[in-house]
Amino acid sequence: MRKLVYFVATTLDGFIAAPDRGDPSGQEYFPITPDLVAYIAENYAETLPAPARDALGIVGPPLTFDTVVEGRKSYEIGLAAGITNAYPHLRHIVFSRTVTDSPDPAVEIVSSDPTAYVRELKSQPGSDIWLVGGGAIAAALLPEIDRLILKQNPSVIGSGVPLFDGPFVPTLFQPVDEILLDGGVRVLTFDRRAHRAGA
Repeated sequence: MRKLVYFVATTLDGFIAAPDRGDPSGQEYFPITPDLVAYIAENYAETLPAPARDALGIVGPPLTFDTVVEGRKSYEIGLAAGITNAYPHLRHIVFSRTVTDSPDPAVEIVSSDPTAYVRELKSQPGSDIWLVGGGAIAAALLPEIDRLILKQNPSVIGSGVPLFDGPFVPTLFQPVDEILLDGGVRVLTFDRRAHRAGA
């Protein structure tokens, strides 16, 4: 079965964006260093937006993900930059109860329950599904998240958009991989801990 993977940059104190909810990429607390770009291009090239892929000359089929899902607020970051579909090389799904018409014919707007929708997606043939953000949709989809890949930056910002912006729902994950890049970003991979009978 396909996995839902939350692949996202975070600070040491667990924030994925500043309080203004703007694009955090390239900010002082989320620097885009050459080693980070090289790591992503080699391992998760499909998570780079189309302009970056073009600049780097990246072509070919996706490596890990064939679908990207996100919430409205995350999607609107791209819209504010004039990009209606940052990931035309993937099936692109945006969850929103307020947006009815898609700004791009290749972007699907889904107003139904995201958890049920993703559960159905996972049962279909295909590669893994990338959850790009933000914190609210990540909290809503927590029951369906199978893997976390956190690009943990060595920064603390004190407040902002949390990695999971939702209710208190303790959920256990098992660390499975850790890579320290030269620029200071630590790529941490966690898989959902299997539930044991009687546990």
